[in-house]
Amino acid sequence: MHLLSQTEGQLALQLARLYAESAVTGTPPRGDPELTEIFTEKRGVFVTLTKCGDLRGCIGFPFPVIPLADAIKDAAQHAAIHDPRFYPVNEGELRQIKIEVTILTQPVLLECEPGERPSAVIVGRHGLIAEMNGHTGLLLPQVAVEYGWDAEEFLRETCYKAGLRPDAWTNASCNILTFEGQIFKE
Repeated sequence: MHLLSQTEGQLALQLARLYAESAVTGTPPRGDPELTEIFTEKRGVFVTLTKCGDLRGCIGFPFPVIPLADAIKDAAQHAAIHDPRFYPVNEGELRQIKIEVTILTQPVLLECEPGERPSAVIVGRHGLIAEMNGHTGLLLPQVAVEYGWDAEEFLRETCYKAGLRPDAWTNASCNILTFEGQIFKE
């Protein structure tokens, strides 16, 4: 997977801002930025909105199912007005909202014994997905760093986010997937 350049990362942020604002104001976006070829590639992506450092919305696509430009547009709109954890962002908040775009690598199954999982997770590099009994939870790589978690706490919190017991990662029937993310912030 090719990494985005800093210029392409800025384009991703511009696109996310344009579509988040459009969703909040209910007006059509005012012209997409001119994008490079990489935005036609299918990629996983998350768009995170914060206000005064607090999470205000975060929605994305863990797997590369649609072209990156479309994934950013959809994720930005949904993070702004459809994240079920928050009230929709309102127009008065827009100037305080900061946007972060995380471009994901393809998630891969962590293939080791459950007891070896903490030593296989690299905090600051890996994001995690926990899957078990129809429940799924995902935490981006930057979350563990922001909260100061070690690998074991990161596994526990990912299971908790999935609606599982925090120690579900110790069960062989719980799938743990890792991915990496290229992060761009306003």
